[in-house]
Amino acid sequence: MAEPALKRMSVEEFLHWEDGTDTRYELISGSVVAMAPALEGHRILAARLVRRFEEALERRRPCNAQGEAGIRHPERDDTFFIADVAVTCSLPDARRRYMLEPILIVEVLSSTTERDDRLIKVPAYQRIPSVQEILVVDSGALYAAVYRRHGEQWLIQISLGREGVISLESVGIKIPLAQLYEDLDLANEASP
Repeated sequence: MAEPALKRMSVEEFLHWEDGTDTRYELISGSVVAMAPALEGHRILAARLVRRFEEALERRRPCNAQGEAGIRHPERDDTFFIADVAVTCSLPDARRRYMLEPILIVEVLSSTTERDDRLIKVPAYQRIPSVQEILVVDSGALYAAVYRRHGEQWLIQISLGREGVISLESVGIKIPLAQLYEDLDLANEASP
């Protein structure tokens, strides 16, 4: 007999829901969506970014970088994302399940998440008033795109290849792609 489907949830219901496993989930339009474990390259890129951000923010506390940061959709009570990395300058609360007022949000693209990251998450993140920049990094190629708020518009800065450099004004750092991708075996080094 088939298992009954989960009922649609609000963000509050989702944040208090447990399935008894270690599976990670997002809430998309009220539906619980399981997230596959990230590949090693994906995890390495996210960890390197958290480390670089934390070093840059050391003198700007309470600003901090967090991996697997919960992000509430600003206009929907039925959508909750898990960003690969995000930065906030809000005071931390060890019991909170999501980030308040993110200033930078990072998504590390993979072949299975790229479409949703670009078409669903980035536009939603752009609606969060506190977000100054969104960084999209490809886990399979030396490629990064920074979406930067400029008044009412968003500008995009693309970096690619071993000579590319990611420039992030929100945390005040520049990261050479050659350093970020060091020792990662990539199928394609420069295409988005």
